Amino acid sequence: MPHTPESLLAHLAQLGLAVATHHHPPIFTVEDGRTHWAGIPGTHCKNLFLKDAKNQMWLVSAPIERAIDLKSLPDRIGSARLSFGSADRLRATLAIEPGSVTPFALINDAAHRVTAVLDRAMMSADLLAFHPLVNTATTTIAPADLVAFLKAIGHPPRLANL
Repeated sequence: MPHTPESLLAHLAQLGLAVATHHHPPIFTVEDGRTHWAGIPGTHCKNLFLKDAKNQMWLVSAPIERAIDLKSLPDRIGSARLSFGSADRLRATLAIEPGSVTPFALINDAAHRVTAVLDRAMMSADLLAFHPLVNTATTTIAPADLVAFLKAIGHPPRLANL
C-alpha cells in the first residue's frame, strides 16, 4: 500500500526529522506556486521525474529558479540520454500524480528503481520546500534532514551541480 501524506509525515516524525507542512490550493505551475507559497519559508523546489535511454529512472530536484538543460544533464548526473517519465510510469513507480513530484515520493519506491539527484547549491539553504505527495500542501525540511530521510528509505541521493 503506498504512503499517504499523513503516513509520510508520521514516518518523518518517527525518524526524528523536523518538518512543517502548510496547506494551500492545488499548485500545478511555478506561477501558481508563487501565489500560494507566500509566507512559506525556504527554497521552493521543482522536481523532474525522468527516464533515460537505458530505462533507468531519475528524480532531479532543484530550486525553481534553476534552469535544467536535459541535453547536458546526463553528463552532470551520470545517466544516458534523458526524457520525461510518463504519467503512467510516475503513478506505477512512485504512486503519485503529475504535479505532485517530490523526493518524498521515493518512500513509495520499495524496488529502488529511481535515483535521487539533488542540486548541490540548494543544499546550503536553511530549508527546502517540497510537496508531501500531493500538490495541496508544501512541507519544509532542512537539507541534512532530507538527505537523512532519503538514506533511511534506501535512496541515498547524488549531489550534482545542476
